[in-house]
Amino acid sequence: MPDPYKILVVDDEPDLEPLVLQRMRRNIRSGLYNFVFARNGVEALERLNEEDDIDMVLSDINMPRMDGLTLLEQIPAVDPNVRSVIISAYGDMKNIRTAMNRGAFDFVTKPIDFEDLKVTIDRTLKHLSEWRDALSSRDKLVSLQKELNVASSIQQSILPTEFPKDEGYDIFANMEPARNVGGDFFDVLRLDNDKIGIAVADVSDKGVPAALFMMSSRTLLKGAAIGNIEPGKVLQEVNDLLDEENDASMFVTVLYAVYDPSNGKLTYANGGHDAPLVIHPDGSSTLLGLTGGIALGVAPGLEYSQSSVTLEPGETVVLYTDGVTEAMNGDGEEFGVDRMGQIFSAEPPSNAREANTAVFDAVSAFAGDTPQSDDITCLALHRSET
Repeated sequence: MPDPYKILVVDDEPDLEPLVLQRMRRNIRSGLYNFVFARNGVEALERLNEEDDIDMVLSDINMPRMDGLTLLEQIPAVDPNVRSVIISAYGDMKNIRTAMNRGAFDFVTKPIDFEDLKVTIDRTLKHLSEWRDALSSRDKLVSLQKELNVASSIQQSILPTEFPKDEGYDIFANMEPARNVGGDFFDVLRLDNDKIGIAVADVSDKGVPAALFMMSSRTLLKGAAIGNIEPGKVLQEVNDLLDEENDASMFVTVLYAVYDPSNGKLTYANGGHDAPLVIHPDGSSTLLGLTGGIALGVAPGLEYSQSSVTLEPGETVVLYTDGVTEAMNGDGEEFGVDRMGQIFSAEPPSNAREANTAVFDAVSAFAGDTPQSDDITCLALHRSET
């Protein structure tokens, strides 16, 4: 059973204590109320400081040493969540108004009608219970926000901020986290023989667990890529490692590619991710074919095929997460893959940053004031025309 509500009765009349205990005996025996007593405001404050489980104060106004109205001013400094009910002479509206202005929740009049007192106590304690529930919900929201802030910090801390660039190509990437932190990430890796590894990924779930799984996925991907130049083999190794200790049954979709600047060859493998978009110099665009792989972490022993394409001078390949294509406007429409291609139809990008910025601007204009529900991530690699 829950603990009884503890009610502090403050009154200098010695007969009130036995009267309260006698008239409220059923509620006391049932474990609903527990009454404690003080003879004036000074004693009441002492009890409030000594006993941190007092829920409610029932106080007379006229008392020696410290009256009830002064006591009302002092209670919030001891415990702002204690509820107070004042006992006043019938018709004493001046003091009743003063008491209410000083924080009293309700009042009862003398001579005390114990049925009315019982109703007032129950109403006051019900309000207190609802207030505590509200505080608990607020604390949970604060705790959740702290968790999301931690997750966002984890998420941002692993993303590259500098990108390789030379006369033959340039790379740029960005990620805008949603309010509910997910697990998008991108990475750019310098490999042997001047080759470049690029990846965009999206972890299932939200919050800190997704951020931690994202970090693990990114670390494993980087480790596997350094030792293996074949994207399909890299995804296979990462998948097996993720599956070994995946009690939470999380997964990650990944598009991983290796780019050879010497000839423009892009070799890629897809683990359940969206197909990359190649933008041609005339503004037209083509989706690269999928390679049939499923998300990493779902099952061990999976094989991942890979494909290759040669980027012609002036072409740009864009890797992205579903936060781009599934961004919604106020009418519930998704941005979609077709709009991705239309972004560049009139003005193809001249570099990777320009392509990346165009994607984010287009998604933002499309969504308008609609809240972002997922991370938006985009990585662009542009092969120079010279």
